[in-house]
Amino acid sequence: MTKKEITLDQLEVGDVATVVKISISGDLRRRLMEMGLTKNTVVTVIGKAPLGDPIEYKFRNYNLTLRKEEANKVIVEC
Repeated sequence: MTKKEITLDQLEVGDVATVVKISISGDLRRRLMEMGLTKNTVVTVIGKAPLGDPIEYKFRNYNLTLRKEEANKVIVEC
């Protein structure tokens, strides 16, 4: 089975993936990394809003909600 790289916003509810790269800069990147969203972190999609934005993720026993425009800058491997 080969693994593929996609952006975090492309995952469906219940999917599990591993962070490969965070392509965000500035304060948002720093805040995400301080919360534990770093390379090799395992992320699970918990839920999506009715219109698909924002999306809730769980990692390191922490729930985080991101907008699609933020989530599409996080590359994951699944």
